Amino acid sequence: MRISELARRSGVATATIKFYLREGLVPPGELTSSTQAQYGEAHVERLRLVRALLGQGGLTVAQAREVLRVIDDPGDDMFVALGAAQGATYGEADGADEAPARELITRAGWAIDPDSPEVGQLARALAALDDAGFVVPDGVMDTYLSASTAVGEVELAHIPEDPAAALRYAVLGTILVEPLLAALRRLAEQDASARRYGPSRS
Repeated sequence: MRISELARRSGVATATIKFYLREGLVPPGELTSSTQAQYGEAHVERLRLVRALLGQGGLTVAQAREVLRVIDDPGDDMFVALGAAQGATYGEADGADEAPARELITRAGWAIDPDSPEVGQLARALAALDDAGFVVPDGVMDTYLSASTAVGEVELAHIPEDPAAALRYAVLGTILVEPLLAALRRLAEQDASARRYGPSRS
């Protein structure tokens, strides 16, 4: 298909597709002349993926490029590849004290990579709460930890067996499912509030 058809099929404007091509987010099509190229179904799927990473996923072009690089060529060590892809989604560390984060991880009983960028992310989140003077009650934090453990276990139970598919599942699940979890949490709070404080339901 030509680029105009690719734009129609993917829902991505032609000018945006050309930008993605220049940035290396989408592989080039098969040249049919010096100014024309043909594209296939793989390009349609890639454009949808890029749009999701840059849109709902909230990644920068540079972050998306690194995530896609790892997905395209994960290498032999999937653990390292997953760490590299997830690490690409984080900004520069701001030096937040990691001690409270490590204490919370110990409290959860989790076995984690001590150099994982998620430790720094957790440290920054806890520091932000502390700066705002917001205290998460112990009972609430325990629920967060147990719920996170349950989510992690059930997600891992559904991970594909093929290494490349597993990496894609894990990386995209991390990036694209987190907004879903946040939305579900807010809706659950609305429901709990309605049941707790709303008018009696007959």
